[in-house]
Amino acid sequence: MIAFVIRRLFQSVIVMIAVGLIAFTMFRFVGDPVNQIVSIDTPREQRERVRQDLGLDRPVPVQFAAYLVRAAQFDFGMSYQFRQPVRGLIGERMPATLELAGVAAVLALLVGIPMGVFTALRRDSLLASLFMAVSLVGISLPTFLIAILLRYLFSVQLGWLPSYGRGDVVMLAGWSTGLLTASGLKALILPAVTLALFQMTLITRLVRAEMLEVLRTDYIRFARARGLRNRTIHFGHALKNTLVPLITVTGLQLGSLIAFALITEYVFQWPGMGLLFLGAVQNVDIPVMAAYLMLTATIFVGINLVVDLLYAAVDPRLRIAARPA
Repeated sequence: MIAFVIRRLFQSVIVMIAVGLIAFTMFRFVGDPVNQIVSIDTPREQRERVRQDLGLDRPVPVQFAAYLVRAAQFDFGMSYQFRQPVRGLIGERMPATLELAGVAAVLALLVGIPMGVFTALRRDSLLASLFMAVSLVGISLPTFLIAILLRYLFSVQLGWLPSYGRGDVVMLAGWSTGLLTASGLKALILPAVTLALFQMTLITRLVRAEMLEVLRTDYIRFARARGLRNRTIHFGHALKNTLVPLITVTGLQLGSLIAFALITEYVFQWPGMGLLFLGAVQNVDIPVMAAYLMLTATIFVGINLVVDLLYAAVDPRLRIAARPA
């Protein structure tokens, strides 16, 4: 098991170095960083001084090594747009994005798994057909359209929920959260539902398909022949065997929720990292773009590592395969 973890960690380091190379290439060769810092009429001598301060006069391999060292410390320099350290900008907006993605992931699991189990066990019922129709709509409509429709219905027409912003937040051990305020909770509902809807329908369909496949296997027939109760068969055997693909999808989708929540954040003006990234793209703020790329890659790599470890915990065959011969 230790060798398995070490191997996965080594692969993760290789992936992060490759992502760092992409971010460095974008930072170094997509335009001249000096032109983004100084004005047009800046003398040449001052430009060269800025270039030396940034280390851009050194050989490219040396610059790349220095960039990786700074990136490991999450030091991406100054934002061209805000004239502030990128680390501070990301740190201010990270709680909002993680809170939104976390609530959306929990909502997708709490609703998607029971719906998938129900539609598999009662697939001929009217309610199961309704659930599948809803899941088809949720998986077909683009996220931005769902966000606009929900905002128009519940904010503009009914006036029940705020249409933008995060509401009131409180600081808890240096972490800003809106989960402890009434306006923060109300502001979170629409973007969280928008972000969770696609993941929820995906989980529903995955659990349903896996449950139907498992229920047709021989060992389920044998369990029925032994006289086991339906609840034990359905939840103790069938549902447990859907966990491996469910862990895969949930892990990858959690990374996607964090990395690609920018559309939802833009529609609802949610003050998270995605909104910051879109502003950076519009203003060619390369340090912020590079930091966002490295951060999302780190999140994906970390989640994949956790998923691999959960595989070994859920499936005993993987633990046996991971042992040295």
